[in-house]
Amino acid sequence: MPSRKRGQTGHNFIVQGGILAIAGIITRIIGLFYRIPVTNIIGDEGNGYYAAAYQIYNIMLLISSYSLPLALSKIVSARYSRKEYHNAERVFKGGLIFAVITGGIVCLLVYFGADFFAARMMSEPMSAIALRIFAPTLLIVAIMGVVRGYFQGMGTMVPTAISQIIEQIINAVVSILAAQSLFSYGTKVARLLKNDHYAPAYGAAGSTLGTSTGALAGLSFLILALLMVSTSLKRFRKKEEPHPVEEMPSIMKLIIITAVPVILSTAIYNVSDVLDNGIFNHIMSMKGQDTTKTAIWGVYSGKYRLLINVPIALSNAMCSSVVPTLTACMAVDDHRSARRKIYNAMRFTMLIAFPCTVGLGVLAEPILSMLFHGDVTLAASLLRVGCITIIFTSISTLTNGILQGINHLETPVRHSAIALVIHLGVLYVMLNTLDMGIYGVVYANMIFAFLMCIMNQHSIRRFIRYRQEFGKTFIIPGISSIIMGVVVYSFFRIFTMFAGNMVSTFIAIFMGICIYFICILRLGGIRREEIYDMPGGRFFARFAEMMHLI
Repeated sequence: MPSRKRGQTGHNFIVQGGILAIAGIITRIIGLFYRIPVTNIIGDEGNGYYAAAYQIYNIMLLISSYSLPLALSKIVSARYSRKEYHNAERVFKGGLIFAVITGGIVCLLVYFGADFFAARMMSEPMSAIALRIFAPTLLIVAIMGVVRGYFQGMGTMVPTAISQIIEQIINAVVSILAAQSLFSYGTKVARLLKNDHYAPAYGAAGSTLGTSTGALAGLSFLILALLMVSTSLKRFRKKEEPHPVEEMPSIMKLIIITAVPVILSTAIYNVSDVLDNGIFNHIMSMKGQDTTKTAIWGVYSGKYRLLINVPIALSNAMCSSVVPTLTACMAVDDHRSARRKIYNAMRFTMLIAFPCTVGLGVLAEPILSMLFHGDVTLAASLLRVGCITIIFTSISTLTNGILQGINHLETPVRHSAIALVIHLGVLYVMLNTLDMGIYGVVYANMIFAFLMCIMNQHSIRRFIRYRQEFGKTFIIPGISSIIMGVVVYSFFRIFTMFAGNMVSTFIAIFMGICIYFICILRLGGIRREEIYDMPGGRFFARFAEMMHLI
């Protein structure tokens, strides 16, 4: 909000990032739990159709508007750091124009080209039904992204956080109801056309309807929030000192110059999912696995990736928070503050990523068994193999944002392109030559994220003379997580002798959180003043003092 002082983008970006991270984790958990009944309704085949449609939707979103919140927050933040509130509002209006144009174009493209994208790109013709329902969401999300970016540029993540939760709640409710309804309709169509694939295909389409209605609900809240603060914004614009008014053509040019590298970076970074799906389907079909490939991919996307993405929400949130605050530092040439913020962001992210990696690896099968019906052997095996991807993806996502925040927008684009080429080569060899199946996809994505970590870290060190501290950032969280993993596994094995899987899993998770917290404090992984900088830090600091841990 404009009530910030000293022209900075947020008085505490860790708190703001933490708020967004909490919202992100809540939405991921809601997403995790609503996908369980949806999966039980539409099955792994339906999840495969949903995944194919979602991949196309996601890449179109990335191309058109996915990174608009980050790009707008960067531009708005630079103006707020110089107290140019009127120009910031003009940037917001320019962003809306950009969103309507790009969102509208891809909306029409996806709706009328659904059959082509589903059949030719994804080798899943039945997913076209779901893809058409996704189409209007592209325009809604584009506009919503501009409003979120405007708030984030002012230094507050609260409207974004609340809108995300509202969006996901509506998404969950509608997805379950619509999936059930359209699956029943698809069953009738299947009997009529003598094609059993219509039932899961229509069920998947019902699930996508939740995404559209959820996005509309999130946008409605953001518009209401904007109306509520409009009086304060007008007051700030009246009080500002005279500045040259930026013309709309120059603003649009600036939005494009800023947004395109960010969008390209994010698109290349995420297009691997679409390519992975298409390549996997093509090679598996060549190997005579046409009947099983969709269900296998449904396990990968609907179970493995669903769980992996929950802790990665933190790095996404920290990225959204660090970009505007680093932009503000660079606008006043304060490199020292920028380096300190990078250090804090990386440490906070790793404090969460390490225990999540170990926890999901150790409790892979119990967690999956608690969440999903049927055989979870494949999903658990994928999770044990691929859990390390959480750390690599968290680092690469955050360092992408850092490079964008210090005004090197083109660097993540270059790194993503290099990593993608290597990733695709590795994927082809693993699928076609080594015949590793879906495990080849997991390993190839791990290599992609690892390459991004190495290249991004090297560039940050070169551009801003920053070298990441290693002990407190990586070593102590790693050691603490290993200790936690041993305790978690032991407690789970002990309690399964007396209680069921669900009770034992929850007890093991609770004990893991306690052990990790104690280890981090005892090993000196975090200082007292650093605890206060985290969301809920005052409570955790007082608890630690009461327990004589600090």
